[in-house]
Amino acid sequence: MLSTELNERLTRVGRGTSMGEMMRRYWHPIATSAELEGPDCDPIVRKLLGQKFVLFRDTAGTVGVMDEHCLHRGASMALGRVEEGGIRCIYHGWKFSVDGTILDTPNHADPRLRERLKANTYLVREQSGLIWTYIGPKNKVPPFRRFAYDDVPAERKRVMRVNVRANYLQVWEAGTDSSHVGILHSNVTRPGWLKSEDAQVDEFAIKDMVSDAWDDMAPKLELENTGFGYHYVGIRKLGASGEQVNVRLTPVFLPTGRMIIHPDFYATVFDTPMDDEMTATFIVDASDVKPLGLQERLERSGLTDPRFYKDQDFVATEDTGYFQDREAMRQKRSWSGFQGLTQEDSVVCLSMGPVFDRATEHLVAADAGVVRLRQRLQQSLEVFERGGEPFGVRYEDMSKVRGFDKNLPGAASWKDHARDHTTYYPADAE
Repeated sequence: MLSTELNERLTRVGRGTSMGEMMRRYWHPIATSAELEGPDCDPIVRKLLGQKFVLFRDTAGTVGVMDEHCLHRGASMALGRVEEGGIRCIYHGWKFSVDGTILDTPNHADPRLRERLKANTYLVREQSGLIWTYIGPKNKVPPFRRFAYDDVPAERKRVMRVNVRANYLQVWEAGTDSSHVGILHSNVTRPGWLKSEDAQVDEFAIKDMVSDAWDDMAPKLELENTGFGYHYVGIRKLGASGEQVNVRLTPVFLPTGRMIIHPDFYATVFDTPMDDEMTATFIVDASDVKPLGLQERLERSGLTDPRFYKDQDFVATEDTGYFQDREAMRQKRSWSGFQGLTQEDSVVCLSMGPVFDRATEHLVAADAGVVRLRQRLQQSLEVFERGGEPFGVRYEDMSKVRGFDKNLPGAASWKDHARDHTTYYPADAE
């Protein structure tokens, strides 16, 4: 459990909060490239760390990220006209380029104003289907990171975004919790729980995730700190003899990242805080072996049903009982009454309320990965508040960060398979 005071400290991300100021030292994804479909398309409003921004793609295809309100009289630039190399406020026609330069002021002919003023815009990088921005101090800009998926051809990548009305930490914690995978996701990971002769695994079950290892629902967890945060393994028994075990390694990296391994692709996930009560989860899947399609991913995730997912928002609510299928549960066609990994995870996170009070929880050994996440966040925050650099902020090359899922002899060391993490991203002095 966390004290209420520490819980507030780790979950609040607005301007002036300790976590919010530390988070502003990193680059964050703010949109997918697909959200700005082409040059001079409609602008969009997006939130990041409690602030609202307007994003637009100019005539040359370059993306701009700027404060929402026009610096003249405060009208929303989301209403603006995107045309001829910039975005123009519809109120008085002031026009801005992606770097904030004032290109035109129809109601004020003196050019000296345009030379003196500049709109608040932010650094932008567009890469591998994501639009990133940096909104922190201009004299503290960190390197822009490169991940393993950046080296994968476009046809073997896919990108999606899911907005969930829950604090970033409870969404992130769900991705660092090994023991829930073989329980909450029973229909996907261990459909053998259906014992009756008439039972059928629903068509959404992902056959390539099925493994005898998931029947071990209390995995042994081993953790190791790294410079980017930490990694941990869930060690599960294979058979009664214990001669072989399944070892699944999950890297967890600050400020909001993790990597999840599937048999034929890996997902790099960023649980980005839009504000204290809303999280934008950006997922980049990449495969070393096959092309990837977005529709397949949506089906895996349970996001083809518009009752749950619409316009990138997870829309099921408590008022509708989250559309849980209790009849399917009674008939043992569904463990949870939900379909797909992301659908199940999102509902659970939503059910906790926007910001869960961790002072009320009771942790067990299976929660070690969640505990370590909170510890590393707190440690990084303490270093930052003493004037140091947050964990991992200076790493430009994150391409060596990879998870794995292996069957190993029971006596073998998993650390031999994770040397890149500790070699290229050594842990801070403890």
